[in-house]
Amino acid sequence: MSAESDRYTHGHHESVLRSHTWRTADNSAAYLLPHLRPAMRLLDVGCGPATITIDFARILSSGSVVGLEPIEQPLETARKNAADAGVGNIEFVIGDVYGLEYADDSFDVVHAHQVLQHLTDPVAAIKEMARVCKPDGYLAFRDADYAAMSWFPQVARLDEWQELYQTVTRSNRAEPNAGRHLKKWSQDAGLVDMTLTASVWSYATAEEVAWWSSLWADRTISSNFGVQAVADGHVTAEEAADISAGWREWGEDPAAVFFIPNAEVLARPSKA
Repeated sequence: MSAESDRYTHGHHESVLRSHTWRTADNSAAYLLPHLRPAMRLLDVGCGPATITIDFARILSSGSVVGLEPIEQPLETARKNAADAGVGNIEFVIGDVYGLEYADDSFDVVHAHQVLQHLTDPVAAIKEMARVCKPDGYLAFRDADYAAMSWFPQVARLDEWQELYQTVTRSNRAEPNAGRHLKKWSQDAGLVDMTLTASVWSYATAEEVAWWSSLWADRTISSNFGVQAVADGHVTAEEAADISAGWREWGEDPAAVFFIPNAEVLARPSKA
C-alpha cells in the first residue's frame, strides 16, 4: 500500500500482529504452493511480520524472496522473525504497491495476502504487480470477505461489530468484502489464465475460539480500527467497549465457532 494514499484499517497494534503471526504458507497460501519451484524469485507485497514470507523463502531454497511494506514498523518484526528462523535468502524493503521500484518482468511470483481489501485502487495495484511479474510467472492474491463471515452462537454485538467494520473500512475508501471482487478486479487489470478458488479459516476448538475472541475483543478497542471507529464518531467509546465484551461473551460459549471465507486468484500477467 502507499502510505500517502491508503489508510490501513487494522494498523499494527499487538492484537493485529497476534493474528498475522498465526499465518503460514500452509494455512494461507496452499493454493500457490504446488506452483513454487526452488529457484524462483518471489515478491511478497504486504508481508507483515513475514511468517508466510519466511515459509516461501524456505521453499525457494535456491531462489530469493522480497517482502515489501509501505512503512518500516512491520518490517522490524519481519527482519527479527527471519533472523530467528535462520533464513538468509530474503530481504525486506519499503515500497509502494502503486509504484514498485523494480524493472518489468523481475519476479517469477508476485503474492499479496489480505492486501487488496485495504487499497483505494486495487486494480491499479494489480496492474503494477503484473508489470514486475514475468510473462510465464504467477500473480497470487488471497482476500477475505467480511460480509460472508459467519459464527455461532449469534451474539448481537458481533453483528454490530460486522456492521461497524464495514462502515470504518468503507470510510477509508476500501472494500471489506474483497474476496467476491477478486475475479472482477483481476479481469479489469488484464490478467489471463486465471483460476479462482476459495478456502476457509475456521476457529472451532476451545483454544482457537479463546484466541480469536480475545484477539478481536482487544482489536475492537485498541487497534487502528477501534480507535478510528470512535474518533470518527461511528461509535462511542462505551459502545466499542460493549462490542468488545460481546466478543468475550461469544468466546466463552463451548459451542462457539467462527468461519472466514477467503477467495484466491492465481493468474498470469498479460504481456500483449
